Amino acid sequence: MDRRQQKTREAIFHAFSTLLEKKSYNHITVQEILDTANIGRSTFYAHFETKDELLNAVCKELFGHIIDSAMDKTHIHGLYSNEEMPQSVFCHLLQHLQENDNNILGLLSCESSEIFLRYFKDSLNELVQTQFVNHNRKRNQDLPQEFLVNHISGSFVEMVLWWLKDKKNIHQKN
Repeated sequence: MDRRQQKTREAIFHAFSTLLEKKSYNHITVQEILDTANIGRSTFYAHFETKDELLNAVCKELFGHIIDSAMDKTHIHGLYSNEEMPQSVFCHLLQHLQENDNNILGLLSCESSEIFLRYFKDSLNELVQTQFVNHNRKRNQDLPQEFLVNHISGSFVEMVLWWLKDKKNIHQKN
């Protein structure tokens, strides 16, 4: 993808995020995205076939960045140095959320948050599976893997929702 295409894609993502802060996903039209991004219809459709495809791309970029960096043991934000500590991965995720990378907090708390929370949880499931469940399988043989993954991911998502709702100033070290 060349620079022009990247800039256009960023403009579309930004326009979409801006609109999501104002109204629900189901009430956003492609025309509103075009107007906000200041692009033509053919330009939009050169990048995305549908609004749903745009949503999928936004979620993959947002959560992919956070999850991929949490899986990268060399990308530590100075928060931790012991890659064997499971909580370090969650500290890393919280660091990204606190930095509000790509307005992720706005999307997780907007009117259409359930869509983003589902994508977030799905992304977390993969991280939890690879970082925790697979590594600790000997200790957790009595519990089904799917249960453990769902429990850990769901608990983290609920904690983030609580944090957003109550605007708690939680530091990663807590």
